[in-house]
Amino acid sequence: MGQSLSKDHFSPADHTEYRQRIQQQLTELKPILEQPGFSDGPASIGAELELYITDNNGFPAPLNEALLQAMQHPLLTEELNRFNLEINLSPVAARGQPFKAMEAELQPIIKELRQHAKAHQGDIISIGILPTLNSTHLQRDYMTDRPRYRALTKELTALKGEPFLVDINGQDSLKMRCDEVTLEGANTSFQVHLKVPGESFARYYNAAQLVTPLVLAVSGNSPTFLGQRLWQETRIALFKQSIDSRNPQLTEWRQPARVTFGRGWVRKGAWELFAENVALYRPLMPYLSPDNSPFFELSLHHGTVWSWNRPVFEYKNGGHLRIEYRALPAGPTVIDMMANAALAIGLTTALAEDIEGLLARLPFPYAEFNFYRAAQKGLSTNVLWPTNNQHSLRESAVVDVLRFLLPEAARGLAKLGVAAEESNRLLTVIEKRLDTGITGSSWQLKRLEQHLESCDQQKALHRMLEDYQRLSLSGEAVANWSLSP
Repeated sequence: MGQSLSKDHFSPADHTEYRQRIQQQLTELKPILEQPGFSDGPASIGAELELYITDNNGFPAPLNEALLQAMQHPLLTEELNRFNLEINLSPVAARGQPFKAMEAELQPIIKELRQHAKAHQGDIISIGILPTLNSTHLQRDYMTDRPRYRALTKELTALKGEPFLVDINGQDSLKMRCDEVTLEGANTSFQVHLKVPGESFARYYNAAQLVTPLVLAVSGNSPTFLGQRLWQETRIALFKQSIDSRNPQLTEWRQPARVTFGRGWVRKGAWELFAENVALYRPLMPYLSPDNSPFFELSLHHGTVWSWNRPVFEYKNGGHLRIEYRALPAGPTVIDMMANAALAIGLTTALAEDIEGLLARLPFPYAEFNFYRAAQKGLSTNVLWPTNNQHSLRESAVVDVLRFLLPEAARGLAKLGVAAEESNRLLTVIEKRLDTGITGSSWQLKRLEQHLESCDQQKALHRMLEDYQRLSLSGEAVANWSLSP
C-alpha cells in the first residue's frame, strides 16, 4: 500500500489488464523464490512507526501535510488519516546492536516532528488508539486527500454495499456503523520486518504466527475507542471490522476477510501465500505501473490483503524475503517498542528450529484462538500452548508461557548475532512487565479509573492522556510508570 498512485478511478480495461499482470507476475515469482540460496545471508531488521498528531487539547489534529512539508524528511510519509504520520526506519543488520541503531535513528525524527508540531500548536503521540478520538474525527474531511486513499475508500465501500459495522465488547460495549474507512486510520502500529532465508521461510513464518499471540499479550497499548473500555488491544478487532468489505448476503458460505490471521500453517514456502491472495481476493485498486516496474501490480494487490503477519518480497538488489509483524501497537515508549520487536524476533528465530514438532501439537485454529484471546485479555489471557509428552490440549497462563520462553528469545537473538548486552537490556523490559502486570493498556485503564473518581468520562480521558504523554516522553519503560496521581 506504500506505492503512489496518480489516479483513483479505473476502467474495465484496467481491471482486465491488472488481473493478467498479477497472474503473470505470480507465475514469474515462483522460480525466483525457489532458487537455491535465495534471500540467504545475514539477517536484517526494519520497522515502520505510525504516530498520532494532536492539538494542544489532546484532540486529533489534521496536520500531516503541513508537517511533511516542514520536515522534508525521506523516511517520513503520510497515512490514511490527516492526523497520522509514518516513519519508515532504515533497515539494519541484525548482528550487533540493531535495536539501539533503530532507536538512534528514530528519536531525533520524533524530536524534530514534535518541534514542528508545536509551531502549529500541536504535538506527536505514540499510542495504539488515541483515547480522545471521537466520531467527528472519523468523517471524510479527516482522510488524507491522496489518490490511493480515495481509491481505497471507493473500492471497499463498493464491495461492502453498506456501512461498516463495528461491534466490540469488553468492560464496556461499542456498536456503531460508519460509512468511511477512516475507522482504519484510528489504529497506529509499530510494524517490524525480519529478513529470512527463502528455503526456511515456512519454518520462520509459522514460528512467527505461533508466537505473535504471546507477544501481543505483553504489548497491549490500545484499550479504549470512542471513550469505551474494550479490548487490551482494541486495534485487532477495530482494524478487522473497519475495512470488512464482505457482504454476507451475496453467499451462504463464509467469505475470506481481508484482515486475517491466516488460514493455516504454511506448507512449503512464501509463494503459496502470494498465490492465495491472488486466488481469494478481488483486486481493489487495479493501478497499472506506467513504466512496467517488476512485480508492481502483484505487490500492490498483496498490500491490500492485511495479514497480521505478512510475507514481503523485495525484488531489488538481488531480492529477498521478509516477515512483516503487523500486530504490535505504537508506543508507549521507544524502548518498549524495541523490546516488543526483540521478543518477537528472538522467539521466531529460536522456535523455527523445531517448528514441525510444535505445530504437530497445536493445530492452526488454536493459534488463531490464542491471537484473538490475547488481544482481548492481554496478560490475563490463558493460551493453548504445545508441551512435551502432550496427550491433550491444555490452557496455560500466558505470563507463565512467556517466562518459560524468555531464555529461548535470548537464544534466538544470539543466533542472529545480536549482542548479549542488547538482548538483556530489552528482554529485561519484557520481564518487568510480567512481574508488574503493567502494559500500556493496563496502565491506561488503571489511570483512567483513578481519574473517573473525580471527573466525568471526557475529562478523565484527557487527563489520562496528559499523564501518558508526560511519562512517554520521559523514555522510561511503561512497567516502571507510576500509578500515583
